Amino acid sequence: MKRLAVSLGTATAIALALGAGSAWAQIKIGSAGPMTGQLAAFGEQLRRGAEMAVADINAAGGVNGQQLQLVVGDDACDPKQATAVANKMVSDKVVFVAGHFCSGSSIPASKIYKEGKILQITPASTNPKLTDDAAAEGNTTIFRTCGRDDVQGVTVGTYLLKHHKGKKVAILHDKSPYGKGVADETKKTINKGGMKEAMYEAYTDSDKDFTALINKMKLAKIDIIVLGGYHPAGGLIIKQAREQGLGAQMMGFDSLQTAEFAQIGGAATNGVLYSFPPAAENDPKNAALVQKFKDQKYNPEGYTLLSYAAIKVWAEAANKAKSTDAAAVAKTLRAGKYDSVIGPLEFDAKGDIKNPVYDIYVVKDGKSSTAPK
Repeated sequence: MKRLAVSLGTATAIALALGAGSAWAQIKIGSAGPMTGQLAAFGEQLRRGAEMAVADINAAGGVNGQQLQLVVGDDACDPKQATAVANKMVSDKVVFVAGHFCSGSSIPASKIYKEGKILQITPASTNPKLTDDAAAEGNTTIFRTCGRDDVQGVTVGTYLLKHHKGKKVAILHDKSPYGKGVADETKKTINKGGMKEAMYEAYTDSDKDFTALINKMKLAKIDIIVLGGYHPAGGLIIKQAREQGLGAQMMGFDSLQTAEFAQIGGAATNGVLYSFPPAAENDPKNAALVQKFKDQKYNPEGYTLLSYAAIKVWAEAANKAKSTDAAAVAKTLRAGKYDSVIGPLEFDAKGDIKNPVYDIYVVKDGKSSTAPK
């Protein structure tokens, strides 16, 4: 068997490709999410944000004088695959993971990260059980740079009570921890405000034909569809609803924040409302960073900058702690207030961000803008 000789120049090129700068990477960190499958657009958001953060951190001297190497894990938003990714991160001696995307992936993976002493910051998993259960089990090394379903549900529910009280509402969910979570929190809010849903239905996320569900909504004369689920099914539901004569307003959540939603649903997505944190890519202070993404022919939509912020805030805390030890960095994260591309970040005892904010957006011609209050 021939031995492959690697020149010094080739070795340096490999190091550069790994984001290691001019030296071999010495600290491994991870980005995990759906890099393939129907939610791959969100995986790309997480990966792109992570890659840019690693490049910027390495260019500024790294973490505690060491360069970072990014390890990317594809969980396809499948819980079993997520545990495999988490176990691989442990075996690869990763010290920190920015991920996962789906709550159904983050929750099982978080238990493995705890045992492997890996700090986890999710840019996207919003189900309250992730941090609530972790806190109850003594897991102090899990954080989010996004809000929670109970905040999103209140935001969407309050908007419905203000603008659509008295209308017939169908609350739909895809049975996932995320989809059912946001749907149930919205239901709680409107019920508390004296509004009772006309329908509460589950659907299967992988379905392509929603005729039976749409017919049921037509018979119930539904005015508002609250969608607790992801954009592929959401785009099909609103498109087929319009094709079948149902003109109900759709209102969803953060999982609709991708250009793919309008690509799937076409003109039927015009007027769809959804919740998402304030759009960091539109903040003037981030103009130079956003331009760096655009120079790579990429629009940093959705969770891109939340992923970037997760890695940058971890690096800042690790530098302050003078350590990449999960417990030491977690303690430092909770003790400080961090300026980030998504605004000031402070973490509570559970690892949730303090004072999270969600805005309501409206889709028009494939683009989103803030909706009237």
